[in-house]
Amino acid sequence: MASTTQSAHLPALGEHQLKDVGNTLQAMLVELIDLALFGKQLHWNVTGPLFRPLHEQLDELVDSWRELSDVVAERSVALGYVPDGQAGAVAANTELKPIAREALEDHVVIRELSERLNDVADRARERMDRLGEIDAASQDVIIEVVRELEKQLWMIRVQFGHAVQG
Repeated sequence: MASTTQSAHLPALGEHQLKDVGNTLQAMLVELIDLALFGKQLHWNVTGPLFRPLHEQLDELVDSWRELSDVVAERSVALGYVPDGQAGAVAANTELKPIAREALEDHVVIRELSERLNDVADRARERMDRLGEIDAASQDVIIEVVRELEKQLWMIRVQFGHAVQG
């Protein structure tokens, strides 16, 4: 576990608990960063009749995922854990499937986005449950992530669900 060297007050968690919480937050951070990268890839390559609303909404989603990653990383630092959001760490540890490097029809973008967002939300829920047993403050950070991801997934399904079904 990477930890800060400052002697500032740290939460009253044991070393093993701090490591578990730090690693759990790191996994969430990696997925949020990769989700933002994935969103930009879709943003640049979406085609079709829904191009404009998808293009604009993807920028909003990417901004949200970047903000959430900052909240997660800052919680890690508050615990004395050094988060790693570098490209190498993200590439080595992400659980997101890559997307084809090509132009993507709008219905494909919606399907791929929904699948990845659902997968990340499911793993975030698992992390939320795990952290509930160790550190409620860190769990609260992941609750915020779950709440936002599930809201985004709902909105995509409501707004664009017809494109996937049709």
